[in-house]
Amino acid sequence: MSDRREILNSLMQELDLGGGVCSLVNGALRHGAGAAITLEDPYARSELTSYPDCGADLAGEACEAADAAQKTWAQLSAAARGDVMQEIARAVTSHAAPLAQLEALVAGKPIRDARVEVAKVAEMFRYYAGWADKIHGEVIPVPSGHLNYTLREPLGVVFQITPWNAPIFTAGWQIAPAICAGNGVVIKPSELTPLTTVALVRIAEGAGLPRGLVNVLCGLGPTTGQAAIQHPAVRKVIFVGSPETGRRVAMTAAEALKPAVLELGGKSANIVFADANLEHACLGAQAAIFSGAGQSCVAGSRLLVQRSVHAELTQMISEGMNRITLGDPLDDATEIGPISNRRQYAHIQSMIANAATGGAAVQTRTDLPKEGYFVPPTLLTGLGNSAEAAQTEIFGPVVTAIPFDDEEDAIAIANDTEFGLAGAVWTRDLGRAHRVSAAVRAGTFWINSYKAIHVSSPFGGSLNSGWGRSSGTDALMEYTSPKAIWLDSGEVPKIAFGYVS
Repeated sequence: MSDRREILNSLMQELDLGGGVCSLVNGALRHGAGAAITLEDPYARSELTSYPDCGADLAGEACEAADAAQKTWAQLSAAARGDVMQEIARAVTSHAAPLAQLEALVAGKPIRDARVEVAKVAEMFRYYAGWADKIHGEVIPVPSGHLNYTLREPLGVVFQITPWNAPIFTAGWQIAPAICAGNGVVIKPSELTPLTTVALVRIAEGAGLPRGLVNVLCGLGPTTGQAAIQHPAVRKVIFVGSPETGRRVAMTAAEALKPAVLELGGKSANIVFADANLEHACLGAQAAIFSGAGQSCVAGSRLLVQRSVHAELTQMISEGMNRITLGDPLDDATEIGPISNRRQYAHIQSMIANAATGGAAVQTRTDLPKEGYFVPPTLLTGLGNSAEAAQTEIFGPVVTAIPFDDEEDAIAIANDTEFGLAGAVWTRDLGRAHRVSAAVRAGTFWINSYKAIHVSSPFGGSLNSGWGRSSGTDALMEYTSPKAIWLDSGEVPKIAFGYVS
């Protein structure tokens, strides 16, 4: 374990993160003063380090710093903001190796996945850099004869809360569109995985991002998070995480009359018809649920298979999942790492046990690494869609396979959920593919594919999956507000009330 602590210390030194876990406020690394928070290595099941909760006072300073810096940032030309964001993209790329290692070590994400996600963060800044000088309003032909046009203005300061399953990815996903639109940012990563977010913003500041424009709070939701939501400088709240916590965040924001964007959970249906290429569907089903150890909001956790091929496809998946490599996240050969934290590991184990008690046939593996919070790829059969395992987000490498009879049946089962985030259909019938895509309630839907995602495409859901969109041009609408300007160009103004002496 001492070796892994040494790796952590070396990476923190390389990324200029100081001697411990610190918040980043107004360009300076700052220690909190609250309760101790432990960072645990999910592979070694041992403490990596600990740090004090940021707390309300430091959260207030961060909001004030963002407010001051935003006013200067918004006065820059849009092209100048885009230039800074291009420099950030280049800087992230140049620091890709230590960022990926830090993500793998602290979050338990396989290094091969972490490298991809760091590259995507650089792409996010490049993409929105190109949009910085293309955010504009429109001219509206109002009947009164006025010249009526709109501007899209930044909100001011936004507060963002990101999760432990993809810390650096979600940091870039939220920060890039916010600053592109001219806003200041206060961001609170999960207290379990804060380091790569701090590192990302340090790198961005080194590349020219004004200090104080983006501030990182390392702390707990009930203390640090609540204080930031309630701060008068904050104009909007963005939350990525569980529905339970999302409800609390939304209620706190609503009490302060602040809007929120919520990216919450999912129980997505991956639908396979009998005419599909079953080899492709098998690979897609594994990618949908086993990659990232199933710790993804869009995971294809419900596998709906037409009854005539249900046994064949589930057998293919069962055999294929035995060949996936589980191991140390820092090892290039690892395809599935450990569950990111002890609490989530216990939840997944409890869900599997409950499913077995409820009559599920559980197909899994026993050849696990000796260390770590490992849950092997697991296939549950013999359950209906009303079962707990089919309705509750497990957030692990556990898929519930459910048979269906026909297209109408598949759509009905897919929509029989409190979530509305994602889904997929596998079929050679293009007409059916489009009908199912239109009928299933989801913000993202794939045809003969799964988990393709890009910063240029809108992402979000409905119902217990949240509301709002946080990528593509839709995100720029979330981070700006329209202002209508009316110009009366007539020689005599169109005012129908009042007197002059």
